[in-house]
Amino acid sequence: MNTDIENLFKDKVIGHPAGLFVLFFTEMWERFSFYGMRILLVLFLTAPLIGENPGWEWPREHALALIGTYASLLYLTPIVGGWVADKITGYKWAVIIGCFIMMLGHAAMVFETQFTLYLGLALLVIGTGFFKPNVTSMISEMYKGKESKKDGAYTIFYMGVNAGAFFGMMLCGYLAENIGWSWGFGLAGIFMFLGMLQFWLAKDLFGSIGEKPTKIHEVEIPQNINEVSPTEDYKLEEKLNPFTNIDKILIVLSALGGVLYLFNDPMSKIGDVNILNFNIGGLEGSNVTILTALVLFLYLIITRISRYSKIIRDKIIAVSVFGIFTVFFFAAFEQSLGSMTIFARDYTGRALSGSSAMVFKIIDLILTVGPLAIITWVLFLLFKKTYSKIPYSNIVLSLAFISLWGIVIWKVNREFSKDATEVGASWFGILNSFFIITLAPLFSKWWESKYNPSAAMKYGLGLILLGLGFGVLVMGTMGIEQGAKTASVSMFFLIFAYLFHTMGELCISPVGLSYLSKLVPGRMIGFMFGIWYLAIAIGQKAAGTMGGMIDKITEEYSLSTFFLIFTLVPIAVGIISIILNPILKRLMHNVR
Repeated sequence: MNTDIENLFKDKVIGHPAGLFVLFFTEMWERFSFYGMRILLVLFLTAPLIGENPGWEWPREHALALIGTYASLLYLTPIVGGWVADKITGYKWAVIIGCFIMMLGHAAMVFETQFTLYLGLALLVIGTGFFKPNVTSMISEMYKGKESKKDGAYTIFYMGVNAGAFFGMMLCGYLAENIGWSWGFGLAGIFMFLGMLQFWLAKDLFGSIGEKPTKIHEVEIPQNINEVSPTEDYKLEEKLNPFTNIDKILIVLSALGGVLYLFNDPMSKIGDVNILNFNIGGLEGSNVTILTALVLFLYLIITRISRYSKIIRDKIIAVSVFGIFTVFFFAAFEQSLGSMTIFARDYTGRALSGSSAMVFKIIDLILTVGPLAIITWVLFLLFKKTYSKIPYSNIVLSLAFISLWGIVIWKVNREFSKDATEVGASWFGILNSFFIITLAPLFSKWWESKYNPSAAMKYGLGLILLGLGFGVLVMGTMGIEQGAKTASVSMFFLIFAYLFHTMGELCISPVGLSYLSKLVPGRMIGFMFGIWYLAIAIGQKAAGTMGGMIDKITEEYSLSTFFLIFTLVPIAVGIISIILNPILKRLMHNVR
């Protein structure tokens, strides 16, 4: 047994090594800054130029084109970041490098110029590439030989993810909408700096874990995913399947086409710079480029799959089908930080007075103080166990929490001093994290019971729930006139939409990578993890592109028609998933 792992497990907090909670808080501050900034981006870019808190008044299509490209790149750079950590830096230093680069990115965005905005987004994309895959790789390394405790570790870690997202969107959003955009961007950068500092000062706690590059990189994301070793089928798979020169050329060409499209889309809309300015057969250059890249990529996948034996081939086909469903899911689900945030600001009645204002203030108080008190208690437990080992890290962490409590107390006092209140558009973004924290235990028990559905049924249910959430918005927007730019729909429609969306997410997000790890042969797992991130990246870009059509569809038809598209498509794909359940079960060869 690795002595560093044994040493980590000597100091336990809630039954897990103290090192897990160092990573918990590092991830929490990173998610705080990431979601805190991201929820502001569409609001800042589309806010009027003139007013108490002026923005840039970009057309919604332009803003969402940029956000779609940014979100898509966030799922592509971790593929490179994981490779760099494996070959050069190790996981530990990759995390520190990622935190530092992201901190610079947040700092750049404070200045609110076009150059610093693009610079900031670029730095955030690069920093995320270093950070995202390597924190969870450290957890994987920490729990080697203790696999029975790994599910619980990821559950705790996932709570840190959602706690950070929750407080980031709430507090960065509040400062940005009520004081100024720079305050929101700045707060995200400050807590990113504190997160980096507390991890750097605690790095010696981990010993050699994450220090030296390993030969095999296990790509993971911060979710409660069962790690399963390749089954006996793969051990019997003697035939090697190396990447041929043709494979490598196809990878380069399809990647180049995809990247050109990602950058050209916002450049051509925002800056009128079209690097793909040609036509072939009536198709614009950007469409020709992305379709060509897609065809080349599909050819690559098909030819590689064909080299495996029938059983392995069937399982990879099943994973590929789930990947297609994943694209549809994220194309709709990620409207939460695009068109749904715009809907919250421009079409939702957020002004409250009298008893309704007081009820909201009390609910907001409970939502804010309750989770913060619980996480502060976890900090206290960590402090007791590790004060002598990592005192400076704990001091930085304590200062971060004192600052957080100070902002929360100031926010609560400011709101309770008003007779009326206006709910911030960014506030609705916290609902997803809140519902995940409250509903995850129920779904976890469901998955562990004898009524645990198959993967295809979970995907079908998740997509249908997602569609139903948009159906709630269709009902809420039926009275809005064609082409309307503003309205005052009850906020309950948006709250229930987020509830349905979160239930859909809980059906899907823990499933995909878990089944991928079970179904894909060992020699192809890195490649397939990359493809999985690519599927999410495509979904993110599709979300931005489709969300950017909100004005066009609203003007030609209605806002309810816009949301109806996101209702019918996910439900239809969900039904297809359920219909394909028997076929997918056969392709999976009894893997559950």
